[in-house]
Amino acid sequence: MTQLADESIAPTDSPAPSLWRFLRTALSAAVLLLVVGLGLALVVIPKSTGATPLTVLTSSMEPGLSPGTVVIVRPVDANALQIGDVVTYQMESGDAKVVTHRILSIISNSEGSRSFIVQGDNNSLPDDDPVLAEQIHGRLWYAVPFVGYVNNVITEANRAWIFPVVTVALFAYACFMVAGDMLDRRKTRKGAADADDQALGLRDAQHDLAAGVTLFEQPVRGGALGEFEHGIDVHTHGSAGE
Repeated sequence: MTQLADESIAPTDSPAPSLWRFLRTALSAAVLLLVVGLGLALVVIPKSTGATPLTVLTSSMEPGLSPGTVVIVRPVDANALQIGDVVTYQMESGDAKVVTHRILSIISNSEGSRSFIVQGDNNSLPDDDPVLAEQIHGRLWYAVPFVGYVNNVITEANRAWIFPVVTVALFAYACFMVAGDMLDRRKTRKGAADADDQALGLRDAQHDLAAGVTLFEQPVRGGALGEFEHGIDVHTHGSAGE
């Protein structure tokens, strides 16, 4: 009797992603998020709200605002300022130089105008003169550390085109890397699916072959082989009678 072994073929597993692919995807996603975040924080939000990005140059506000930090200063009504607010003020009329320090106290005169005593967090003494309301450029809204170093290296003339070009280039690179990884994953899944289909087809072929062998054996055993055995039995009985 012939019997065909029925061996099950397990579908092939999808290959596990390599460490390099994982690191590449993570790095691309991080670059993309960084570029988008910096673009929003330093360009989009200040432009849309009338705020101004400024770079901290000295250590007078350490440790909160270290040199190289970009501070986003938002225009504010001087009457809304409170003790503890960090403000940026113009030191002299007509001078572009500004200082960002914290309000220690507020002085109000009989006419209702206000002036402010300010001091750097890292300074031992307040600034020399009280700051008038008209000197206030704005109040600190939020800060982005380290970015100011790049801002200081690039000249004002080149800043208008370098920042947009670099931002677009980094964004395009990050999108390309993420899209490439997604395409690789799709190809991997398709290859695994094709391998599973091949395995399934081979298993079905084995089942069909086994079924054919079984159908072939049944007529032989029930027909020709059965008649042959019956003939032997009759001949045997005849010989005994003689």
